[in-house]
Amino acid sequence: MKTSLSLRHFLLALAVVAVWGSNFVVIKLALGQMPPLLFATLRFIVVVLPTVFFLPRPAVPWRNLAAYGLLIGVGQFGLLFVAMNGHISPGLASLVIQTQVFFTIGLAMWMAGESLQRVQWLALGLGAAGLAVIVSHTDGSTTPLGLGLILLAALSWAGGNLVNRSAGRIHMVAYVVWSSLFAVPPLILLTLWMEGWDAVAISLAQADAFTWAAVAWQAWGNSLFGYAAWGWLLARYSAATITPMALLVPLFGMGGSALWLNEGLPAWKLIAATLVLSGLALNLLWPWWMQRRKRAQAAR
Repeated sequence: MKTSLSLRHFLLALAVVAVWGSNFVVIKLALGQMPPLLFATLRFIVVVLPTVFFLPRPAVPWRNLAAYGLLIGVGQFGLLFVAMNGHISPGLASLVIQTQVFFTIGLAMWMAGESLQRVQWLALGLGAAGLAVIVSHTDGSTTPLGLGLILLAALSWAGGNLVNRSAGRIHMVAYVVWSSLFAVPPLILLTLWMEGWDAVAISLAQADAFTWAAVAWQAWGNSLFGYAAWGWLLARYSAATITPMALLVPLFGMGGSALWLNEGLPAWKLIAATLVLSGLALNLLWPWWMQRRKRAQAAR
């Protein structure tokens, strides 16, 4: 595995995180024209069709695909879209959703019966301090309900990560497409139950080119391009080389929201972002630093 990114591959990784970060701006704009659960439903329908007819089903149990589809489709994105529908600003949503890293580590260690190391407690403390800053400044644009929904979305994402890990080495794009089959039916039922057929009919009748472009951006840009490019890079470089690039997602999210949606960046948001990102960076980079240190000692 390579440990140093070439310029071309660095730009590819940067493009992926830029798509994932700017995605929060696209979501917010689209939610001004379409109810959140309908938007989530259309996102996963477009992920499935017509791609499912061209990619073979991954060699994993159906229950694994179903669990991943439900956790990511309904849990992560369903809750994320509902939260962003007036309950939390896009910039903060892009930041808080990254707490999935802490949840993933916590769930993995809980399932393995392991305890957190000191550095992990420090990372968790930094992240919790950042969230405390956000909680103390909830206002009309960010509410306790919105923050709670995003944290539940992050927990669902973490659960999806563990389900995905248990699937072993797979074709990630095919995995996303086939698992999305299990996200669509419950999203349709939730849409009809919570938003109603009338809202669905009106939204579909009034959907313009931008609305459908936003759906396509979600499905093709965020899911298919993002996962395909990220998986391709991870197959050629060590995880310690590629994974830290994901720390740029909230920077693109907050920066894009400030640029295109005029979301303010007061000092408290910058402090919260610094704390959360510091905790994430510590979690991601500490294992890499420890491995490098061990190799250096072994070489002496």
